[in-house]
Amino acid sequence: MNDNPTDDQALAALRALADPEKAAEMAAYHKTDRPFLGVAVPQIEALVKDWRAACTLDERLALASALWQSDIHEARIAAAKLLLQARIRPDDQAAWALIAGWVPQFDSWAIADHAAAAGGKRLVADPARLDTVETWTRHPNMWTRRAALVMTLPWTRLTHPKAADLAVRERVLGWAETYADDHDWFIQKAIGWWLRDLSKHNPQRVRDWIAVHGARLKPFARREALRHIGA
Repeated sequence: MNDNPTDDQALAALRALADPEKAAEMAAYHKTDRPFLGVAVPQIEALVKDWRAACTLDERLALASALWQSDIHEARIAAAKLLLQARIRPDDQAAWALIAGWVPQFDSWAIADHAAAAGGKRLVADPARLDTVETWTRHPNMWTRRAALVMTLPWTRLTHPKAADLAVRERVLGWAETYADDHDWFIQKAIGWWLRDLSKHNPQRVRDWIAVHGARLKPFARREALRHIGA
């Protein structure tokens, strides 16, 4: 598809790849009521690559919004991948506002994590947006609270963090502290994930955090946090 795709064309391209048997398996696994097409992520990525090349930023934002609104599982993943870009020029508020508007609608890990990957790029581009993310830590939707950790994972992976980056890490570790008594599996998994990734670059900080707060975590989350460094 070389021309800027319309919403209907993009959805038709996704439906053309549908695998009903796989769609039924995915629906049973994810346990949500939305439609599934059974399209694999690499197939979605191939379509999105063409769409991104054919669209201006405004067109891409409009297409991402329409795909998300369709509520089809694969279309929502495609919407997130349309905005998965480290540099968006101009990086105004439009892309971030679109992603942030999706966050309260999260209801499954796959869509949430693809959208969070795109959102993380926009946070790195403008860390002032973390003020919005902090409001999610008190949201009634568990998936929204979880997104605050998943979307800030880029700060765990910095080899040479600056002072501002270290401040962000401490800020997010504070959020993780408030989550420690929330024993929802996905929240606990996200805490362990964040700490595990941080341990590759600052193992002592993770050990210190676990020493103070680890007893409040589920055992599997503690193990996840310490997987690469031991107790």
